[in-house]
Amino acid sequence: MKKISAQKGVGLIEILVALLILAVGILGFVALQYRAVEATSEAINRVQAMNIARDLAERIRANRDALTTYQTQIQTATNQTNFATNCITSACNGTVLADFDVSQVVNKASGLGMTMNMRTCSGNHDGRNCIYVAWGDTSATDGTGTGDCTNGAAYNSASSCVIMETY
Repeated sequence: MKKISAQKGVGLIEILVALLILAVGILGFVALQYRAVEATSEAINRVQAMNIARDLAERIRANRDALTTYQTQIQTATNQTNFATNCITSACNGTVLADFDVSQVVNKASGLGMTMNMRTCSGNHDGRNCIYVAWGDTSATDGTGTGDCTNGAAYNSASSCVIMETY
């Protein structure tokens, strides 16, 4: 038989090993929770961006004759948030309504930390336009940089943006 004095400290080592295993398990759970929060945030941003893009697309569809005004207003940063006439309180023609619509949609996007742009879709030959809504470090543009939504007809996989085709 072994003496009890030879077993001193073994129980403490068992407890320390059990705590180490528990700590590793908890760290794994924390990492999983962190990733879940990131995925939720990304999903919320995507839904908000889709709603903003859909809002602008519906406004363009309702006021189709002013398409060139929508394009001009949204492609110029200084024109995006300013409008000449408040079409809620005054009667507006199609051009003035397009100016007002762009400012309303861009201000809504800006309030959510997003930027917007509209350009002819790359790779299309039917004249369709793409509405870009970007957030985070991504700009709502087409280019070769890592912070652009697209590079020609290819989506930049490192970007945080939604692109909606409109006609």
